[in-house]
Amino acid sequence: MNQTTEQVAQLQKLLEVKMVEVEIEKTATGKLIAQVEIESADAQKEQDAANIQAAATNEVANAAQETKASANKELEAAIPAMKAAEDAVACLDVKAIQELKSLANPPPDCVVVTKAVLILKGEKKNHGWPQAQKMMNNPKSFLESVQKYDGDNIAEWILKDLEPILSSESFTFENMQKKSSAAANLCKWVINIVIYNTIFKKVKPLMESAEAAEKLANEKLAELAIVMEKVRVIVEKVDGLKAQLDAAVAKKKAVEDDANALALNLSLANRLVTGLADENVRWTRNVKQFQTEKMTMIGNALVSAAFVSYIGPFNSLFRKDLWSTQWINDIIAKSIPFTEGIDPLEVLSTDAQQAIWKTQGLPADRVSLENAAIVSSCARYPLLIDPQLQGIKWIKGKEGSDMMIITLQQDKWQKRVEHALSNGMVLMIESIGEHIDPLLDPLLSRQFVKKGKNFTVKIGSEDIEMMSNFKLYLQTKLINPHYKPETAAQCTIINFIVTESGLEDQLLAMVVRVEKPDLEQTKEELVNKQNQFITTLA
Repeated sequence: MNQTTEQVAQLQKLLEVKMVEVEIEKTATGKLIAQVEIESADAQKEQDAANIQAAATNEVANAAQETKASANKELEAAIPAMKAAEDAVACLDVKAIQELKSLANPPPDCVVVTKAVLILKGEKKNHGWPQAQKMMNNPKSFLESVQKYDGDNIAEWILKDLEPILSSESFTFENMQKKSSAAANLCKWVINIVIYNTIFKKVKPLMESAEAAEKLANEKLAELAIVMEKVRVIVEKVDGLKAQLDAAVAKKKAVEDDANALALNLSLANRLVTGLADENVRWTRNVKQFQTEKMTMIGNALVSAAFVSYIGPFNSLFRKDLWSTQWINDIIAKSIPFTEGIDPLEVLSTDAQQAIWKTQGLPADRVSLENAAIVSSCARYPLLIDPQLQGIKWIKGKEGSDMMIITLQQDKWQKRVEHALSNGMVLMIESIGEHIDPLLDPLLSRQFVKKGKNFTVKIGSEDIEMMSNFKLYLQTKLINPHYKPETAAQCTIINFIVTESGLEDQLLAMVVRVEKPDLEQTKEELVNKQNQFITTLA
């Protein structure tokens, strides 16, 4: 408030300075507008000339593309033949070639096939079987030479020497298949590589024409690029001026907005100082209180964290003595600041939350409320010691009907755990004994491994993906179970055994419900209104 009073005078001075700046910015902006208009007209002239040249260049480029497309269309007819030749070679292997080569007296048709292959590989005279065996002496090398054969460039004398062979009715894949699978695939390769070469040589002049047209189009595009670069420089200059203009307009608007804001703030400040003078006393008192609470938060949080972590297994008397006497005295001895009369239950929950828990089926006694606060605040999975089933009744009311409930004695329980993890469900494992199945150790110990955006956990021998909204509750009906230290470290053990005072509170509530139903109805209406109010705030 004191600063506001001092700032009112400063605001008045600042407003006078801002009004001078507004006039300066208006003059500068007017000059920029005139310059941008001149430069924009020159840029438009250059752009029109470039557009004309671009149209002519595009016409040449389109013609080149049409010629190239025509050549490619013709060439497409050769692709099936080349694919068939490649498939034939793919069907060959070293073993098949080895078998063909090892034939002492091969069928005549097989000799014809190897003769065709020898001719394709450039052999002019010696086409006999010994020469063919020599060609296939190294099957792996022979297959690689067939795979890499240049089907685009086959000499005319080769095609001429192959004509009698290719025209023979017996030189077919089906006929050779009866003699030898290797010979059949080599026959198929010879036929299709010649078909491909024939089509390719027919298309080649058209492709050369397309290349010439594309070269001309590229030259025209290069010329156009020079013109467009010139236009770009001019446009860039205009854009720069426009950016300066936009900045100037924005600066002018900002100065005007600042002036308007200063005028508004000056008016509001005067009203604020006058209207809130009485609040100054209360605010000063609150600031001191907040400073104190900022320090006592340390001890409050320490007691509450210890309450959640350690106090769950004990009964009400031991709990009360532990936190209210031993812990508080220890905090005092260590000079840790805390709120006098602190109650961990009030730190961990509000009256509204406690009312909601009661409507969900939680008994109204102090121990049950403490247990619910621990369940809601603990980081480890809660293990409820619940022989009277009051805790599990509250959990069911809290989580709803979608909760999956299993026991470790039923068949295929592991699959149900995996299903709950993968689908982000709420899982309740009921009636566990003093020994928990070791398969659950990675889950209880929260041994989660991040893979990508999700986490996985090992259940048995499998890594199961875990959804982030997965929840786990464990419950035992044993009255005084003895768990291993490892289990106490893995889970937050919470004692839900009904106490004498708890039974008294519950019986009183039942009597009121029977004898004074109107009071119970009024209570429920108040809780419902409170819940609606909390939902509205959220």
